[in-house]
Amino acid sequence: MTTISAGPTDSPGVRHVKRPTPLRESVYEALTEMIIDGTLERGRHLVEVELAGMLGVSRQPVREALQRLNNEGWVDLRPGFGAMVHVPAEDEVDQLLAARAALESESARLAARHATKEDVAKLRDLCKVGAAFHDAGDIDGAVRTNGELHGLITEMSGNRFLVDFAGQVDRRVRWYYTPVAPVRGAASWREHTRLVKAISDSDEDKAAQIMREHTEHTRKAYHELQGGGEATEPVVAEKKAATRRRRTD
Repeated sequence: MTTISAGPTDSPGVRHVKRPTPLRESVYEALTEMIIDGTLERGRHLVEVELAGMLGVSRQPVREALQRLNNEGWVDLRPGFGAMVHVPAEDEVDQLLAARAALESESARLAARHATKEDVAKLRDLCKVGAAFHDAGDIDGAVRTNGELHGLITEMSGNRFLVDFAGQVDRRVRWYYTPVAPVRGAASWREHTRLVKAISDSDEDKAAQIMREHTEHTRKAYHELQGGGEATEPVVAEKKAATRRRRTD
């Protein structure tokens, strides 16, 4: 992960990259994270000189990073117009989240088989941390902790190919999950708690089922947010809870 610092006089969205070698890698990492966390929103026209100023670098590493981001599907380069942050199509989201469901449900099943007491303790700690981030309104912290929990479960599977495959889709999943995190938050962490209990009980089938349902709820929440589907019960419940919290604040 690239370390990025912002000075007290910087305006929002301005991030200066430290200068390890190669610089183009640091710029690529910074721009990717800015897309994931929404600093560079979907559909935004990306101007090289503007990005270079935000990152405190020249245009050349920005140009190289944009080419790589285009190759990986984060950015669309259009002749005569320039670069734009990619806007995912609905079927693209479905395909990725379906792949994630298959990978992570199997990871959960194997984690339930291999989990140690220390593993379970780490998962429970992450659940507490993630729920605390959600309650505090720290969406970035909640999303980061969500990724750590899912990553740990995959590592616990003991299957290095699952770890490799999950790693390839992790960033894209975070990109899709970040917009729904405020809505999914509390329900998501309750589901995590149920999942950890199934893993602790060595109940392989239940762990796999809970994980598959968990990823499906996220998929439906994403589509609802985009106006493409009906609300799931966990999403409706969390929206009502959020409304109650706002009324009592």
